[in-house]
Amino acid sequence: MLPILYSDRFLEHLTGPYHPEKPERLRAIKSALEAVPWANQLQWHQPTPLTERDPLPLVLAIHDLSYVRQIEALAQAGGSYLDADTVVSPQSYEVALLAVNAWLDGVDQVLTHTCPTFVLARPPGHHATRETGMGFCLFSNAAIAAHYALTQPNIDRVAILDWDVHHGNGTQGITESSSQIAYCSLHQSPCYPGTGSASETGLHRNVLNLPMTAGSTFAEYEAQFQNQILPFFRDFKPDLLLVSAGYDANAADPLADINLTPPDYKAFTQYCLQLTPKILFGLEGGYDLTALAQSVVATLEACLEENR
Repeated sequence: MLPILYSDRFLEHLTGPYHPEKPERLRAIKSALEAVPWANQLQWHQPTPLTERDPLPLVLAIHDLSYVRQIEALAQAGGSYLDADTVVSPQSYEVALLAVNAWLDGVDQVLTHTCPTFVLARPPGHHATRETGMGFCLFSNAAIAAHYALTQPNIDRVAILDWDVHHGNGTQGITESSSQIAYCSLHQSPCYPGTGSASETGLHRNVLNLPMTAGSTFAEYEAQFQNQILPFFRDFKPDLLLVSAGYDANAADPLADINLTPPDYKAFTQYCLQLTPKILFGLEGGYDLTALAQSVVATLEACLEENR
């Protein structure tokens, strides 16, 4: 069985009728997963309610108190914009906290059962910095999950692989000073948010940025996995791998210009499984609904094949 963390409450983060990061993204993925022949091998879990696990102390260990209070106040006031792309709706504060809980529950699942787990949540997180949200993101889910994992028994090193087409500036900024966290990102360059140069290597040589040119295909990505990513993480020897699983590098995606296809994510997942079975995948970007859903299916298919 492959655990999936999901709640219909994640649909309550409302971004407006024309926003690419919309509730329909989760609906498309959920429908696709319910239709696959191996749907009975998926184990759906609700994230721990906020009344039972308060993620705020962990959020405040990552984000400035003033920023967290700003999100809460904007939601209570009926919603507003952090910037031109990043929306806070009336339910966004609680939904974003619940998304953090889903990532924390995902860490617990992986460490308890030593099997891959997928967090199907929104809003995404990898652009959120300590001081502010941006790029559709409110709280830095992967960075929070990494710091939480390091408080668990026998977890001394956590790796984060970010295959979203955009550089995870927030995740990198929050984690690059920790010798216990290694961060690797493949991302289109130049592209939003303009960070992620190969020269950015972290305070402990714990950051590997792999800028990809527009038009890159699976062949270029596969070479990076074989020659850069696997050696980087094998040298680091992680006890847990977090994947910021954005699917906007698909050729069909409207927000970037990389030419991957959904089956390519099955191969990426197989590479990850060469490192460890302790993998938590968490949804980031991906805005063509069909390509997004098919790519998540491909990711989980690789995990299930590995478990057989």
